[in-house]
Amino acid sequence: MDTMKSARKNETGEVGSDLSEQIKAATKDNHVRAENTQLMLSYQNGEITLVQYKVLLCSLYEIYRALEDELDRNASHPAVAPIYFPQELARVESLERDLEHFFGSEWRKRVIVPAATLRYGQRLRQIGRENPELLVAHAYTRYLGDLSGGQVLGKITQKSLGLSSKEGLSFFHFPGVSSPNRFKQLYRSRMNSIELTEKEKAAVLEEAVQAFDFSVQVFDDLQKMLSVATETADQHKDRSPAAALPSSPIVQFTVGLCVALATIGVGMYAL
Repeated sequence: MDTMKSARKNETGEVGSDLSEQIKAATKDNHVRAENTQLMLSYQNGEITLVQYKVLLCSLYEIYRALEDELDRNASHPAVAPIYFPQELARVESLERDLEHFFGSEWRKRVIVPAATLRYGQRLRQIGRENPELLVAHAYTRYLGDLSGGQVLGKITQKSLGLSSKEGLSFFHFPGVSSPNRFKQLYRSRMNSIELTEKEKAAVLEEAVQAFDFSVQVFDDLQKMLSVATETADQHKDRSPAAALPSSPIVQFTVGLCVALATIGVGMYAL
C-alpha cells in the first residue's frame, strides 16, 4: 500500500512509529495540493474577499457539524476518547456566531454549500456509524491545522476584509487553548497512544489522505461556484434595461450563485 509505505519514513528517511508522524508523511503531497488551490492562494496573498469568506464559512459549518456530531456520538469509543476535546476544540458554535454576524438571525435559510461539502459531511457521518476509529484522521488534520494556521489566517482575514473588530472571526479563536503549541503536543501524544491493529492504522492513514482530498474538492467547488456566479452577474449587467435583473448587486450575485449551483451540479442546503 503506497500510503503506508510513504508513512513509514520521516523527513530524515528513518522509520517513524508514531501515528502523528505517519499521517504527516502520508499526507505531505496532499497538504501541498490543498495549499495551492485558488481559494487558499487568495488567502496566502491576502486577497480573500468577503464573498469568498462567507461561502467558506458555510462549508466549514457543514463539515464541522458532521465531524462534531460523530465525535460526540462516539466519545467513549477507545480510538476517539483519547482525542476528544470538545471544550477546547469544538468549532460549531463559533461558526454559528460568525454566520449570524454576516447573514443575520435567519442565517440557516441562507447557507449555500457545494456538492463536495455535502459529500465530505456524508463521509464523516458514514465512518462515525461504521468505523469510528477513522474519525481520528479527520479530527487530527482539521483541528491541528486550525491551531497551526488559525491565528495567521484570522489576521489575514481581518486585514483583507477591513474588519474593525473580531466579530465574524470566532472560527479562528480557541479560548479554551492557552498555548496552541503545548496543546498540539498533548493532542499528538494522546493520538499516538491509541491502540490500533496494523490494518486499522493503514485505514486511518488512507482516511487522512482522503480528508485532504475532500478539502481540495471543497475549495475547488467553492471557487467554481463563485466564478460562475460572478460571470452570471456580469452578463446580466450587460443586458438591455428591459431584460436586466434588479440593479442591486446583492440580488444579482444571489441569482448568480443559484445559476452556479445548477451549472456545476451543486446543491443549496438549508441547514
